[in-house]
Amino acid sequence: MEGERAAAVVRRLMAAKAESGKSFSDIAAETGLTNVYVAQLLRRQAQLKPDTAPALRAAVPGLTDDLVALMMQPPFRSYHPDIIHEPAVYRLNEAVMHFGESIKEIINEEFGDGIMSAIDFYCSVDKVQGADGKDRVVVTFDGKYLPYSEQRSEHMMSRLNRRTS
Repeated sequence: MEGERAAAVVRRLMAAKAESGKSFSDIAAETGLTNVYVAQLLRRQAQLKPDTAPALRAAVPGLTDDLVALMMQPPFRSYHPDIIHEPAVYRLNEAVMHFGESIKEIINEEFGDGIMSAIDFYCSVDKVQGADGKDRVVVTFDGKYLPYSEQRSEHMMSRLNRRTS
């Protein structure tokens, strides 16, 4: 039942976007957000912040009070497992898997033992013209570096709290 309600909300949000006649990039330019984040908001994969709501409502006039209120609730971030079969998503996965080991090695070489956050993270998709004059897709992942920590007993707060209580 919850999935059906969520899908209905997303359909209404996407209908409001379509009614605006604007692309994700158009809305992004008007709101100061990235185009991917706008898509995440309208697909209920990100939470609309109160300070951003007026700009989004101005950019997408069809957003009703109830939709905005729903968008301000923490979303259930997920994806349908069949999405991997969608060719664009499949190719993105393929690219990350193909280049992933090298990207990991470079992260470790440049930063140390750690990872890129997917929480403190920005993503955008841009269109550029290549040297050959053909259109190219640029996907930018901009995530905070998170170092792995050495797990020392004396730094484990739950153990410290147990000793003092």
